[in-house]
Amino acid sequence: MLKVGAHVSTGQHWVEDGDSAYAFTRKSKKADDGIEVTVNNQRVIGGNCGQIFTHSPQVWDHGTLEDDEAAAFRGQTSEHLAGPWVIHSSYLVNLCTPKDDLRAKSIDSMQQEVDAADRLGIEYVNVHLGAHTGAGVEGGIENAASALDELDVPDGVTVLIESDAGSGTKLGGQFEHLASVLEQSEQDLDVCLDTAHTFAAGYDLSSAEAVAETMAEFDDVVGFEHLECVHLNDSKHACGTNKDEHAHVGEGEIGEAGMRAFVNHDAIVDGEVPLVLETPTEDGKSFTWNVERVRELRDDYDA
Repeated sequence: MLKVGAHVSTGQHWVEDGDSAYAFTRKSKKADDGIEVTVNNQRVIGGNCGQIFTHSPQVWDHGTLEDDEAAAFRGQTSEHLAGPWVIHSSYLVNLCTPKDDLRAKSIDSMQQEVDAADRLGIEYVNVHLGAHTGAGVEGGIENAASALDELDVPDGVTVLIESDAGSGTKLGGQFEHLASVLEQSEQDLDVCLDTAHTFAAGYDLSSAEAVAETMAEFDDVVGFEHLECVHLNDSKHACGTNKDEHAHVGEGEIGEAGMRAFVNHDAIVDGEVPLVLETPTEDGKSFTWNVERVRELRDDYDA
């Protein structure tokens, strides 16, 4: 089964709009809309799985998740979507940091995310490793693994480490970084592979041959058994530039041939790995266009 969706808003109520260039219109949330509005938004763009923020990713305050919101979210997800959902953690979280105060805030934020996932019936919490800011690669990886080990992760919830574009002192740009954290941590961790990040970090995905080679390396270093989610994004920048800027599926530097090969790779198809879009809304194209594009590229998709 092809599982494809997008990172959708919790702060807006999306409405189908055939006259809109983007095929949907963003409207203010209704008075009775809770976090379950994301199920509506996913359906509007044609997705059957997806990703959310549980709160603004630029602040530490997680707000309050009411019991009735959580119940409505679980019920509507079960009724309307194939799943899974992924929670994306705050952009402020830095697991690699050597700074005690930032480490403490990051651990606290992640604990709130895994607890929210448990209440919402969400299987995955996705997080970037962050930047070591002088601790060094080995020190950053040790910091990340030990920070994750302080979490009390509920049964049924898995933390996913996301691959990174690798700019500055950020870790996760090399498959070895991901593998080292998985090995050093006592948690049962898995991985979210972001195609734009992976490409920007220097792993070519722009042809069938390149996809085969990169995926084989991922399997050798990390293992397909740890690949639980993909952020399917094209890249506006060339391979190896370490620049993180997403493009529409098949219209960036990865291109149609690379994207087609990736979504049809055996590890993706056989593993039914969910493909979550974080593509831009520009050039007359939105999530709706990108979801449909993925389905066009997938050989076994039967509308």
